[in-house]
Amino acid sequence: ALGLRPYPISLDDYFLPREEMARRGLTDLDDISAVDLPLFHAQMEELLSGKAVTLPYFDFPTGQRKQGLTLKLDEDALLLVEGLHCLNPAVLPRDFGAQVFRIYVSALTQLNVDDHVRISTTDTRLIRRIVRDAAFRGYDAEKTLALWGNVRRGEKRFVFPYQGKADVMFNSALVYEWNVLRTRAEPLLLQVRHPRLRLEAERLLGILRLFTPYPGEEVPATSILREFIGGGILAGYYPSPFERATWRRG
Repeated sequence: ALGLRPYPISLDDYFLPREEMARRGLTDLDDISAVDLPLFHAQMEELLSGKAVTLPYFDFPTGQRKQGLTLKLDEDALLLVEGLHCLNPAVLPRDFGAQVFRIYVSALTQLNVDDHVRISTTDTRLIRRIVRDAAFRGYDAEKTLALWGNVRRGEKRFVFPYQGKADVMFNSALVYEWNVLRTRAEPLLLQVRHPRLRLEAERLLGILRLFTPYPGEEVPATSILREFIGGGILAGYYPSPFERATWRRG
């Protein structure tokens, strides 16, 4: 668009390996300390200076960081960096001024069941996460529910204090997403066995059953919902043969 070529980079790929997390006494991936910021800073500076850089790829099932894409930016390049901590000033190696445009993306629309009962945006994000974790991280719903407290604490410490720094807020809520997510989240939640987590699973199942299930084949391949259910055309998108030829996963 506008003569620019976007290059997506995920901050998740800079998570510390599981062994290094344990060595440092870290257990929470939603803590900014779990991100290898020195490596990210160094690679961003190298990319911006015109060097070819082999980016990392974080494999969630194994907790290991592997070699990913080798990238070299052209003059028409636009870096799209996404991740939980991207609005935190500590993520950037230096002040880039107007070269940086910050976008805060979240489901911001609650749904009203009736005059007294609402479905919160927090529940929408939790259901999205359960589906995404199963599809892309190898987590079952029980693990996602067990980690949700860490996620919420991380939001309060590392996200909400910086959301006001965004240049634009984008509401990613979709009116039909609960219908699509039900077909994927319901069987996952039915497998939760832990007594404490089972109560939360039953609560979420009660909400899901308010919606008619929809399989989602007609969800546009460009929809942001594809970030959670898979099948998007932008997954693994890189704009030139050079990048595609050098893409590897360890």
